[in-house]
Parts: sequence; structure tokens; C-alpha cells
Amino acid sequence: MRREEILVDTDWLAERLLDPRVRVVDCRYYFDGRDGRAEYRKGHIPGARYLDWTDVTVDPNDPIAYRLAAPEHVAQRLGDLGIGDEHLIVGYDDEGGHFVARLWLTLATYGCGDRLRILDGGWTRWVMEGRPVSVEEPIWPRSQFTLPGRDRDPGLIVDADTVHRAIAEGTAVILDVRRLSEYTGEEVRARRGGHVPGARHWFWQQSLDWDGQRTFLPAAEILRRAQRVGLTPESVAITYCHGGVRAAHAALALRLAGIRNVRVYVGSWAEWGNRDDLPIALGLPAPQSCS
Repeated sequence: MRREEILVDTDWLAERLLDPRVRVVDCRYYFDGRDGRAEYRKGHIPGARYLDWTDVTVDPNDPIAYRLAAPEHVAQRLGDLGIGDEHLIVGYDDEGGHFVARLWLTLATYGCGDRLRILDGGWTRWVMEGRPVSVEEPIWPRSQFTLPGRDRDPGLIVDADTVHRAIAEGTAVILDVRRLSEYTGEEVRARRGGHVPGARHWFWQQSLDWDGQRTFLPAAEILRRAQRVGLTPESVAITYCHGGVRAAHAALALRLAGIRNVRVYVGSWAEWGNRDDLPIALGLPAPQSCS
């Protein structure tokens, strides 16, 4: 995947804020009690509307494991928001594309990932550069958004059975991209703590200039960091986290680094950690890993 196929910079967006073919969505979301929609109302990129990833991309019948919603649900939600087939979506958040990546995963799985761009650096970079901010929420008329669900790419997302087979057969590198405390089992967010046996730890924020503008690092640097845990451009990799959001971001970053065969275990630890029939491991990463 080439950088320009998914990322745009702040200059690019600033020149297109009045373009009716561009729909900017604010995807800020928090697990610390803050309300992303409330943050949006305090200030956002002019012309942007708020998009809650849980409302658009999560199967409403399976809110625990965060599996992808059906294409009909995704299309309905985006159309209700005012995004149609004629629009290019530009998404941003304040965590380097963390939550927008879940929208990318959903659209790419259903065959139209090319209809989305991620603002590199997002809200963090926009504010640091002193760009204009608005509190006005635009009104977009309801539109028709079409997803070619029949063209769904079965290779981008995988289920628990596929991960289990990969462990037994050694056919893929399993990457746990959560915090190290989640990986070791010290921090427990499901019925059981720990990690998938044999999984290597590769924290998802390693692909970003996290302490700066939260832009993606150059592809060569992301690849260099991935190589520390044994990945190469020829590797088959499966990423997972807790709910398939950090895992989506990590998969996108690795694809930008030239590792093409990356899949996402969408159910992630929210499923694996709550199923007693699946094996777990505890403790620190193997010596070749990094945290």
C-alpha cells in the first residue's frame, strides 16, 4: 500500500474544506470517561461531522467481541450521516488515526477502502499547526452509500479458528499490539488475562510519532521496528488487540511499511479472553520481542 492511497496531510485537507465532494468526519473517541462527541462540539475541523466508530462499524448484535457490522448496517449509518457514493471520506482523531483505522478496516473488507483517507496526524497536528477550528455542526442531506458486500475480501480479517490453526501450523506471525500489561496478564479486561500462545508483542503506537504530531513514521522506520519481532515484507501476520481497533491501525501501518500479507483478528481479546475453549499464555514476551 502506498502512503498516498490512504493518508493525506493538513495542507491537502485545508485546500479542500469547501469541496462538496469531500466529507470530513471527526472520529475522536475515549475510554477514560471523556465523550468524543462533546469534544467535537468544543471544537473541530471546519465542515466536519462526528462519526462514532462503534455505531457505524460494530455489529449491533455482537457488541462484546466488536465484530464488523454487516455491509447493510454500515451503508445505512454512513448514508444517514450524509455520506454518499459521490463522496470521498476524510477521517481524523487525536490518536494518530487509531479510530479511523477501524473505519478503514470495515470499508476495505467490504471492497471500498479507496473511498477513505486518513488525515495524517489528525486533530493533534491540525491544532499544533494553528489551523482554523469551528464549533458549527454542518447539516448534510441524507445520501445513498453503497457497499459491494459480495466483494468482501476474506483475506483481510480472520476469526478465532484461523488464529488457532496458525498457532498449530506456524503459518503466520501473531502480533499482540496491546499494552504490555495486557499482554502479560497483569491488566485483565476480559474474563481471562494473558495473550494468544506464541504471540509476539508489538505495541501499536510504535508506528507513530506519538510524542510529536502523531503522524505515521516513514515506512522504512516502521519496517525496521517490525523486524525486531521477526517480521519481513514476505511475512504473513495476524494482528489483534482487545476490540479490533488498535489491531486495525497496526495492520494499516504494517501494510504501509510494505508487509502486504497482514490480517486482523477482529474478535481479538474481547472474544479470545472470554472463551474457555481457547488457550492462553501469561508472562513477558520472548527475548526477540520489544515493547
